[in-house]
Amino acid sequence: MPAPKKTVRRSLLVASAALTALSLVPAAHAAPGPSTSPSASPSATPPATMSSVGGTRLGQPGTQVDLAGGAPVLPKDLTARSWIVADAESGDVLAAHNAHWRLAPASTLKMLFADTLLPKWPKTTRHKVAVSDLAGVGAGSSLVGIKEEETYTVHDLWLGVFLRSGNDAVHVLSAMNGGVDRTVADMNAHAEELQALDTTVVSPDGYDAPRQVSSAYDLTLFARSGLQKKDFREYASTVRAKFPGSTAKDKKGKVSRESFEIQNTNRLLAGDSDIGVYPGIAGVKNGNTTNAGATFTGVAERGGRVLLVTVMNPAKSEHNEVYKETARLFDWGFQAAGKVRPVGELVPPRSAVQASPGPEASGQAGGVGGKAAVGTKPVAGAPTAEGPTGAGMAAGIAAGALVLLAGGAFLVNRRWPLPELVRRRSRP
Repeated sequence: MPAPKKTVRRSLLVASAALTALSLVPAAHAAPGPSTSPSASPSATPPATMSSVGGTRLGQPGTQVDLAGGAPVLPKDLTARSWIVADAESGDVLAAHNAHWRLAPASTLKMLFADTLLPKWPKTTRHKVAVSDLAGVGAGSSLVGIKEEETYTVHDLWLGVFLRSGNDAVHVLSAMNGGVDRTVADMNAHAEELQALDTTVVSPDGYDAPRQVSSAYDLTLFARSGLQKKDFREYASTVRAKFPGSTAKDKKGKVSRESFEIQNTNRLLAGDSDIGVYPGIAGVKNGNTTNAGATFTGVAERGGRVLLVTVMNPAKSEHNEVYKETARLFDWGFQAAGKVRPVGELVPPRSAVQASPGPEASGQAGGVGGKAAVGTKPVAGAPTAEGPTGAGMAAGIAAGALVLLAGGAFLVNRRWPLPELVRRRSRP
């Protein structure tokens, strides 16, 4: 149930419209190589060459971190194939491990689904579910319990997506959007706009599908973009809610419809038998499929600093391992912030960069498979003409750009504060 809102210390006004701007014409999404195809057993070894979007070091296999004096060492017991720790506001990547490895994303892909479709309808929009709306929901899918011929509000459906990771809710919203194919195309276009160039969407719910891949880097971009939207923040941080059940008639013909409680499956938000609620957690999304293993992207705030952590496919099979490794990375990130030199950055959307008159607007090649990224800047360990100076990096991060969107002018900072980050807790 809702708890009081807490404003992030460095909150500044950011125009969310910049993140939902009209997409540029997307380039074709390159097919992943055999080692990253979720239709086969994933390779235990990351590719030797990966995307360098966000910085050269992020395209290198293995762990990337640049510890300065007094910085804590990384946790020793991390087993995930891929992970990333980033400052949600500045975009600095504090540390990463195979950040651009293209892997099956599972339901963490629903962050992109939500970021793409949330602006489409008011919460109060009502929809009667047709039989065809639920066609194609994969066997063994996570479901919230949507019934054919029942009417739901868009608010109900989004609760089903975020709390129960309901593939049935995803398919109903996709039907409202013109169908699965249209929704997949919209998601791929939005991923391109966000410069999430490792991502190829095949199924909007994240259900295992050949050629469907993303990366820890891209999932973090999706979370950062989505968190600019108030509805996204509220749904992602909701612990429990009521969901409409089936309509029934009693013997006297009186019609009634009861509801049932649903709880968020994000264990860092709701807790579990072997893991507690993480202090300052505010979302975002978890996933688990045969090909993806366990995946998770979380956002948490401590002392006015907001971090994003994504963990993909821990090798250790312990219960809730993906959350435990995420919690350890959060702990490290909050201790290390300000004591490590960034090894990369979370890039802004294409529209923000290409509208900027500054030198960063010209961008630099950084993609793979024919895709180029724009807006990347030098990071620690990357060769530059002047070297990776802290002052120059701070200036680059803080630089803003004037963007004209939908007939209005919006200031888009390279720093993207998260306005009034919402946390919701379970009541005892």
